[in-house]
Amino acid sequence: MGGLFYLKIWLPVTNIPVPCVFHELTGLYCPGCGMTRTALSLLNLDVYQAIRYNLLAFLIPPLYIAYTLANKNQMRWASRWMMAVMLTVTLMFGLLRNLPALEWLAPTTLR
Repeated sequence: MGGLFYLKIWLPVTNIPVPCVFHELTGLYCPGCGMTRTALSLLNLDVYQAIRYNLLAFLIPPLYIAYTLANKNQMRWASRWMMAVMLTVTLMFGLLRNLPALEWLAPTTLR
């Protein structure tokens, strides 16, 4: 409920977003940059725009589900492997979205 209040009432009324401290300090995009805008786009059923804000929001959930299932079924090697994959994907995404050749991974508004 608090998240919905923030996204649907606080942001539109005050226009005061939560800034990314990492981006403010370094000028680089962290793996989480664009997540609030992704959530807003998904609430408005604009999936393509949500993907453009942060593709990682769509890559991690399936991996996390696989991790949770492996962990629940006592498959320690698989759960460790899935955790390593999630960490690697997150770190690589954070690195790649700051390269000029892959600037399309940076949070982008289509309108």
